[in-house]
Amino acid sequence: MTQQEVADLLGCRQGKVNKIESGAVAVKQAELKQMLEAFQCSDAQAELMLDLARSSTGQRGQWSGYRSAVPHWFRTFTDLEPAAGEILSWHGERIPGPLQSEHYMLTQFSEDRATDVTSLVRNRQDRKQVFDLDRPPYYRFVIGEAAFRRMPGGPNPSVALDQVEHLLALGERYSRVFVHVLPFDVRLAFTPNDFTIMRFPDATKDFVFIEHAAGGVYLDDEGDFELFVDAWDRIRGAALELNESVDFLQELAAEFRSKLTF
Repeated sequence: MTQQEVADLLGCRQGKVNKIESGAVAVKQAELKQMLEAFQCSDAQAELMLDLARSSTGQRGQWSGYRSAVPHWFRTFTDLEPAAGEILSWHGERIPGPLQSEHYMLTQFSEDRATDVTSLVRNRQDRKQVFDLDRPPYYRFVIGEAAFRRMPGGPNPSVALDQVEHLLALGERYSRVFVHVLPFDVRLAFTPNDFTIMRFPDATKDFVFIEHAAGGVYLDDEGDFELFVDAWDRIRGAALELNESVDFLQELAAEFRSKLTF
């Protein structure tokens, strides 16, 4: 159904449906029930959506204060991150948010001339709480070597060393966090743009998230999803194993330490 068709169903303007889809406004229980019936959702899907809607009514202020710095297009991702069973994340040129050290974050936001660095850092720190859940998702990262060579703002051995040491500490502390390095010299036809695959243990539909300069895209079409799973398998197959990645990071740390000036 188009947004206008849904608006006609609910007796509202198309703009409201647009805001519901983007997460800018909440959806009322009665409206949600109308949509679930019109969309012919399964009982399991309908029950999950209604439970989410009920729980969200008590979290009206969750995106206020410092959390308001999170863009609308990324809020669905952060909401669902703790509920995932497995998350597969590929980043070729930068360190992904949950793995960033505070030094890396501060440098990145400062170089980007962010107006509210404190809020952005607090949001990044909030995301790291996913690692401390009673049953956290299996979070598997593949990171390209370029992400360690290209620091925010240019060459900076201090930031690079802090980031590498932070990753080594994370790997020792969390049993469900796996970091693999994809070196420059591997044999691959090409590397795709960054993407993250989320898989869920319940009725929530698995999806792929792709971030771009203007926002982010969520793909849950089965054919598209499988294409990204294949891309992940190729990258993961070419990347170093866990013990090899630790050795690689330790060698990087020694290299960056030798470049520090006091």
